[in-house]
Amino acid sequence: MILKSIETFTTHDVGFVRVTNEDGAQGWGQVSTYNAEITCQVLHRQVAPWMTGVDTSDLDDVLDLVTEREHKFPGSYLRRAMTGVDTAIWDLRGKLAGKPVAELLGGSAGKVRAYASSMKRDITPADEAERLKALADRDGFTAFKVRAGAEVGRNRDEWPGRTEEIIPTMRRALPDADLLIDANSCYSPQRAIEVGRLLESEGFCHFEEPCPYWELEQTKQVTDVLDIDVTGGEQDCDLPTWRRMIDMRAVDIVQPDVCYLGGIARTLRVCRMAEEAGLPVTPHCANLSMVTLFTMHLLRTIPNAGKYLEFSIEGADYYPWQEGLFVETPYAIEDGHAVVTDAPGWGVEISPAWLGKAQYQVSGQI
Repeated sequence: MILKSIETFTTHDVGFVRVTNEDGAQGWGQVSTYNAEITCQVLHRQVAPWMTGVDTSDLDDVLDLVTEREHKFPGSYLRRAMTGVDTAIWDLRGKLAGKPVAELLGGSAGKVRAYASSMKRDITPADEAERLKALADRDGFTAFKVRAGAEVGRNRDEWPGRTEEIIPTMRRALPDADLLIDANSCYSPQRAIEVGRLLESEGFCHFEEPCPYWELEQTKQVTDVLDIDVTGGEQDCDLPTWRRMIDMRAVDIVQPDVCYLGGIARTLRVCRMAEEAGLPVTPHCANLSMVTLFTMHLLRTIPNAGKYLEFSIEGADYYPWQEGLFVETPYAIEDGHAVVTDAPGWGVEISPAWLGKAQYQVSGQI
């Protein structure tokens, strides 16, 4: 499969990618959200030159070639840009085969259990509990994630005492639910262990990114002491770092983000590393752009899929840029589950109105 052109349509927050092969068939993907216009510039400057006009049948090899040719730029922007082309190629392959991506990967269409993921820290524990109870009643969620500490907070809380309040408040409000919490790199190991003991006392099951994520040894200290599952990995885009994280058992559950890591092909490599180590995979996907769709298909595929799909509960008040992305939303929760349909590829159509307002750029020949 030779790509004739790679097109991007971007705003500051979201960038969609369309690839066209030599026969005129097309597929849609997405770069990672946030500073997407910068990511799309990286795509055209540093990814497209190595992926247009070449055979992309061995996608892993082509992505490795990009990494090697751009070896002076080993960071996140290059991986976020690679994601756009990778995910568009998977859509194209699915459409040519008449199958959803999950089936191409050896899985199938079907249901995925979801947890309701809160992104808010500026909400009181009481108000958080009320809105999550309402979601349990309306959509059937049986698992929920809230936030602890301040983001990369150097042991500070969002306000004094919030963490100590939200932990028991959530358990009282949702006595039978699976409860997860995310510290977003807030704590030193000592403070993380203190918070972890509180979580264990209230029956929480998932303690995410307790320490600065780049300090794997700190996270491992917490993992080794606590009984609660310590999780992490969403920010990591370097495959050798993933290998080290898994080999040293820094976490109990790995959480790659398809869009941060460089796409489906590279994420599957991490999933296989985790499988060999006996670790489950509960990916990070914290908004309702295409990243959640990619993750749904992934979870219907891998043998070591974790218990849940992360499903953001935040709407236009928190993510105004989510509005109007698709002709029809691919996301609906029923009885606490999302559904991967049997539509070819990703099974989604990007809104022409949104595309018409986006910044456009093309590499190759239309």
